[in-house]
Amino acid sequence: MSVSVHGSVAPGFEPLADLFATAFEDRPRMGAALSVLVEGECVVDLWGGTADARTGRAWQRDTPTTVFSCTKGLVSILAARLVQEGRLDYDAPVSLYWPEFAAAGKDRVTVGQALSHHAGLSAPRQDLSEDDIVDWDRVTAILAAQEPLWPLGSGYQYHALTHGWVAGEIIRRVTGQSVGSYFEDLITGPLAVDAWIGLPETLADTPAHIEVSQPLLDLWAVEARKPAPNWPYKAMTLGHALPVDLVSEQGGFNKPAIRAAEIPGAGGIATAQALATMWSACVTPTGGVRLLDDAVIAVATHTRSQGQPVFGGDPPYSRWGCGFQLDSEARRYLGEGCFGHDGAGGQVGFADPARRIGFGFVTNWMMGPEDQRATQIIEALRKLA
Repeated sequence: MSVSVHGSVAPGFEPLADLFATAFEDRPRMGAALSVLVEGECVVDLWGGTADARTGRAWQRDTPTTVFSCTKGLVSILAARLVQEGRLDYDAPVSLYWPEFAAAGKDRVTVGQALSHHAGLSAPRQDLSEDDIVDWDRVTAILAAQEPLWPLGSGYQYHALTHGWVAGEIIRRVTGQSVGSYFEDLITGPLAVDAWIGLPETLADTPAHIEVSQPLLDLWAVEARKPAPNWPYKAMTLGHALPVDLVSEQGGFNKPAIRAAEIPGAGGIATAQALATMWSACVTPTGGVRLLDDAVIAVATHTRSQGQPVFGGDPPYSRWGCGFQLDSEARRYLGEGCFGHDGAGGQVGFADPARRIGFGFVTNWMMGPEDQRATQIIEALRKLA
């Protein structure tokens, strides 16, 4: 069954449209969208497929979906903006802004270390429930009190979900606003884009319904059989709060109550156009908005984490600055200097300062390491830009 692709492509960018269309082959339940901005202007705006295979609802230009860990990149923009304004210091201890965080030997953990996955809190020691993770104060209090999972200073480990609460609480202590509220005031409102950290109740039925491919299910089944304590596995489930692949038919981030909560490690919801527009505004005026200046970008994208994490894992490994995922063998962007964040199942958003590009690819068909959909499009864009 062929899938109709809708939208527009500027002259010279047609190869991206061809690759986008190819991504739907043999995936009849998939929906997706792609947006690319250059110098603040949209050159690729495509969408197609199915937003909800249960009902046959088609994917539209304004269909939002959960972008999972792409949210960490967006939260890192918020933190960088506070640094730019002199309201936050990457080298200051987290406890300067959030005194309770000093507990259990974390008094010297800096903001930059926390954002770059060095805080020792990649998973909660105690099991959390779904009720826990929709309660902001409860989760942040648990993390503030927790003893690190490894000796601080000995390495990093990706904070798959906890990163968002740590970063978000720092932002809340500085601004007096929840991370979702500050996100709206600083980014989505001025840019007039469809993106949220905490979906309004009036929009509860608009996101795409997410499904998981069999290879990804198989991958997590293998992980589930490993002996405890399996901290990378618990980093995804938080105990009993979420399915390990983050969604089930009606649970996880397919559940309205979870989407409505502010879960800034993975719960951002956005259209592809919004994702590309936000990243574009980091590096070039977009819709009259420039979010970050070159000086703070240089500091925020300095490599702070790379190589094998403390709990092991197979290469290739990602590379991070202050919350931003940087170009690496694990996630190729357009080259050195690019920064952004990908998300579970295939989501990708990033900015290229040199080429003044903002990029967003979103999908509701989650795939595992075999996924080449966004990667092939990025490789083609590298040759065109």
